[in-house]
Amino acid sequence: MGHHKSESPRYPKSHIMAASGIAAALSIFLLVIPTTEVEAKRTLVQLDLHEVTAEHKEPVLSEELDALISETVTFSSPIELTSIQETLSTAASPEVVSAGLSLQPAPLAAQPVRPEWTTMTVDAGDTLSILFQNAGLSANTLHAVINSSQEAKAFTRLRVGQQVEFKLDDEGQLLAMRSPVNSLETIRIDRDGDSYSFSKDVIEPEVAEKFASGTIDSSLFVAAQNAGLSHNLTMQMANIFGYDVDFAKEIRQGDRFEVLYEEKQVDGERVGTGNILAARFTNRGNTYTAVRYTDANGHTSYYRADGTSMRKAFIRTPVEFARISSRFNPGRRHPVLNKIRAHKGVDYAASTGTPIKATGDGRVVHVGRKGGYGNTVVIKHGQTYQTLYAHMSRYASGIRVGSNVSQGQVIGYVGATGLATGPHLHYEFQVNGVHVDPLSVRLPASDPIPQRERSAFLALSNQLMASLDRHGATQLAQLDN
Repeated sequence: MGHHKSESPRYPKSHIMAASGIAAALSIFLLVIPTTEVEAKRTLVQLDLHEVTAEHKEPVLSEELDALISETVTFSSPIELTSIQETLSTAASPEVVSAGLSLQPAPLAAQPVRPEWTTMTVDAGDTLSILFQNAGLSANTLHAVINSSQEAKAFTRLRVGQQVEFKLDDEGQLLAMRSPVNSLETIRIDRDGDSYSFSKDVIEPEVAEKFASGTIDSSLFVAAQNAGLSHNLTMQMANIFGYDVDFAKEIRQGDRFEVLYEEKQVDGERVGTGNILAARFTNRGNTYTAVRYTDANGHTSYYRADGTSMRKAFIRTPVEFARISSRFNPGRRHPVLNKIRAHKGVDYAASTGTPIKATGDGRVVHVGRKGGYGNTVVIKHGQTYQTLYAHMSRYASGIRVGSNVSQGQVIGYVGATGLATGPHLHYEFQVNGVHVDPLSVRLPASDPIPQRERSAFLALSNQLMASLDRHGATQLAQLDN
């Protein structure tokens, strides 16, 4: 018997080429796999390594391939398909592909589409109905929204430039609607079953202490605006000092004001103003002070820095910032009747519809026509004082004989009824039945700070006055520099 050499088993050439191709492809493949976990891509890789077949199945080769794959194809995060396909396509020979290595992308999972907000800006003439039409929403939806609650009707009060946002579902039906009312408040509607629910998001602003000062060259409003005061703060200041200063006739060039006030801020940005905390106003050489104080009962008012009351039983002017067109004159010639007839009050020229305020607390004793006075309201203030307001275009709601009114309450509106040459308010002031000049009569003052709260008030007053001085000195130093 002849000796036969032990030979290694021979594998078909196609098997060897297939194994070589896979090894090469996987080696290159590993070079492009990140060593750290990467963000998942949209397409996931699914590797189907089919069993390698040939005319003679060789279990050794199958085991080697299994071992190779188990050692090399190990990764924990999805890999982008494109780079893998390009790598394999350049590395694998036709024999590799025919050997059964196939790359199939996994089907994309259905991703739910989240509805987006659509923003519309209100133009002149736009109504909520028009915005709903533009959003493709029906009149029935509009009706359901505005009738879902009383608060929801706020959406119908639109202003030019206001933004309204809509969110619709896949069928184009309303899911939600929201709109910023101002920089601090946003109103919203959300679908709740078959109806809609209203909610309000309110940002609580931070409150900072601010200072402003100015000198009047032409008007209080211009000077206040130049000093950075809002219209509301200017009106506050005029009302605070309105007992001592008649802003209709007594403002002079060179008058000066200093104001310490609250500023509302969100993220450091000004979004509004609050109350005046303290102020000084110099008018014709006389300086008046004001300090805001809340007593133990929660009542807030303004007092002079020494604790005496700023509030008098009557305010000087029933119409804010009106022009005096005729003064108290017992011997005046009447402009319509052209005869001497005493002018027993003061005329304030103002445009029709300007609000008229009661100058003091009292009870209405007359509402209606009164000869040449036209539409007139008469108020009795205790046993001593009585005021009259004539030529009104109309009366305020709720004003009738027997009504109690408070100082500053609107009782009617400027007009030209009766014997009047143009729209104005005729205002009279009586003391014990005798007509006196409303501009010169000495007005009685209200009570000062109660004695039991005087110490607390003076501590606050001294602090605020010192703050006014400090801010004023700083501002002057800055101007000098």
